[in-house]
Amino acid sequence: MIIENQKSISTIENDLLSSVNWSRNFKLWMGLLIVSLIVCLYFYFLQLRDGLSVTGLGDFVSWGLYISNFVFFVAASLIGMLITSVMGLLNIKWITPIARIAEILAIGFAMVAGLIIITDMGRPDRLHHVFMFGRVQSPIVWDIAIVITYVAISLMLYYIPLIPDIALCNKKLIGLSKFQRRIYKVLSFGWADKPEQFELIHKFSKILMVLIIPIAISIHTVTSWLFAMTLRAGWDSSIFGPYFVAGAFVAGCAAIIIAMYVFRTAFNLKDYITDMHFDKMGQLFVLVSLVYVYFNINEIIVPAYKLREGEATHLMSMLTGHNSFMFWLVQIGGLLIPFILLLFNKMRKPLPIMLISIVVLVAAWFKRYLIVVPIQEHPYMPIQNVPEKFMHYSPTTAEIAITVASFIIFLIIVSFLAKLFPVIPVWEVKNELGHKNNS
Repeated sequence: MIIENQKSISTIENDLLSSVNWSRNFKLWMGLLIVSLIVCLYFYFLQLRDGLSVTGLGDFVSWGLYISNFVFFVAASLIGMLITSVMGLLNIKWITPIARIAEILAIGFAMVAGLIIITDMGRPDRLHHVFMFGRVQSPIVWDIAIVITYVAISLMLYYIPLIPDIALCNKKLIGLSKFQRRIYKVLSFGWADKPEQFELIHKFSKILMVLIIPIAISIHTVTSWLFAMTLRAGWDSSIFGPYFVAGAFVAGCAAIIIAMYVFRTAFNLKDYITDMHFDKMGQLFVLVSLVYVYFNINEIIVPAYKLREGEATHLMSMLTGHNSFMFWLVQIGGLLIPFILLLFNKMRKPLPIMLISIVVLVAAWFKRYLIVVPIQEHPYMPIQNVPEKFMHYSPTTAEIAITVASFIIFLIIVSFLAKLFPVIPVWEVKNELGHKNNS
């Protein structure tokens, strides 16, 4: 990591611990989120009371906003693996100040993805039946198991390198509430800044980095199999696994760039999350976008060339039909234009790249919607003797509110972790600046 003027240990600690406080603004922010969540949860109560009849789902389109949202959250969660594990194992030093941010996002996205599965169930009180009576052959069972595993390993990968900073919070911060002080004391596990303790952290972190790579790739590959292991035109594709993973890296890069900008501005971390970090993330975004563009071309060209009966109807709907506006807006505005813009250095500065990332992240969500919903509007069996509205899907107010609730829960998780613990690893920054571990 590059910092122009080398800072003293006390300055680094003060800078990076200054964000760890429950200020009035933070309490107002959390209060706003909680009130908004309560309003949205009222609609979930209606769904629990009346069933999925409050949604726009039906016999023909049985997967809608919830599953689209689930796929999006699973996708965005992969950024923790890419930044922390892959680049960490490659010993890329510039990721140090953003690695913990990536893990916070990964935890938030993955935990909410698990909750979204429950919201899509007509009888969530029977969730335990999946574990008691689930069929091992079912990709749905695989998906639930892999999501739980990914959340568990992500929490460990976030927590273990955090232990020295938790002890530092307990030692340095003043005016803490009894609740916070108790949390820091319990979670620091008697940390004493001993060399052998740092050696254990490095050892276990490396093990977890290796473990989480196949788990992270599996979580989105298995999610893609929910679609690819059917015979439905548009989903019946052998490249859905790598296609989903490539798209996940694009969405994840956009998410972390936005988070970097927010934390950099809100916590005054401009000396630690520098223009260089945004430039590097922009370059990484260009790389993963190039791979994703390649898969998008394959996903369109191959079925368009064959034009099998079911696929022809779906493709025409996407390219020139009633889904075409969203499709082309996502492809051009949410992928191609950002890719071209980020080839230029000026667009990889903090503000421009943050704005571009917002567009990309919104487009990534609508891309998942296009993968999930339009295909179901063209079933193999002829649709006869049903009202016209049955053939199309329109999300209801309840679905939209419950979907918004998932984003609110994500923001609550990220905000809570960002204010309870330092978002940048203090001890790693000190090490990289040539200081000893002991302060």
